[in-house]
Amino acid sequence: MKRRTVVIAALLLLVAMTAWARGADEKVVAGVVFQEDQFMRLVTMGYEDAAKQAGFRILLSNTNNDQAREAELINTYVAQNVAGLAIAPLDPITSVAVLERASATMKIALADSPNANAPFIVGGFASDPYNLGATVGAEAAQFIRDKLGGKAKIALVQYKSLFVDASTNRVNGFLDAVRKVNPDVEVVMDQDAWMQDRAIQVAGDILTARSDIDIIYGANDGGTIGSVMAVKNAGLAGKCFVFGIDTGDQQLAMLRDPDNILQAVAGQDPYTIGTRAMQTVIDAINGRDYSATRGKITVVPGQLVSRSNPSGIDAFERDLREKIGR
Repeated sequence: MKRRTVVIAALLLLVAMTAWARGADEKVVAGVVFQEDQFMRLVTMGYEDAAKQAGFRILLSNTNNDQAREAELINTYVAQNVAGLAIAPLDPITSVAVLERASATMKIALADSPNANAPFIVGGFASDPYNLGATVGAEAAQFIRDKLGGKAKIALVQYKSLFVDASTNRVNGFLDAVRKVNPDVEVVMDQDAWMQDRAIQVAGDILTARSDIDIIYGANDGGTIGSVMAVKNAGLAGKCFVFGIDTGDQQLAMLRDPDNILQAVAGQDPYTIGTRAMQTVIDAINGRDYSATRGKITVVPGQLVSRSNPSGIDAFERDLREKIGR
């Protein structure tokens, strides 16, 4: 009996030592986003899939737009000897200062931070705000030329007070593309409203003040959706048309709606942003050459989804369903 007990104890010790050895050899990375929306969920899925494919364990966190929490998470990962971090940072200055200190012990890549100056990163991947605006702006330019005779009064629904550079670049890209084809367009209103409920109110006020507006451009998800709903509420379907940025279930439904309000949006590719950020971190951990991406932000192109191309709407939706419906 005693011998049997000793044997069992030895076996248990062996199992424990094996588990410890596996844990000691286990490669761990972390992925961080800053809010809970469809865009950031797809970034997170990209993180997860890249880590899983490489055989890494991944720790996932959300800073919930809290700068202090972001710093705390980064410092915690450093203390836990996490090998690498892919992160969508909150601020291109404050966040980067904390990340630079952390880069002494871990490999770091940025996701969705196009303007960050971070020479210490192994890579960064993001949409280009100007390019997104120009992509949907080119579609709006053709619409204005063909449907409105080359002239239009435009209202802008931005998010400058939230992220001034990104919003401004999205607007400038849109207007530059529109004016390249239609130099006589006129911007008559410019307001901030990035949350859907607020955008309904703001766009509604715009339409009350200027019922002659032909085009509303929503520079983000909430601004676009809220503007469409405001046009519908004002009874101006068929007279006022909306173009915007960001693509999700609501925008796809609005592009198919016979009310003919939403005409086109430029959708980003958050899954690829997350995947490439995490892949670059893992490649650096594994000793692969990352000189081509070191200290650089690589643009991940967006995708135009337009009422004028129903098959493109269907293809975009199928791809979205495959990613978020698993």
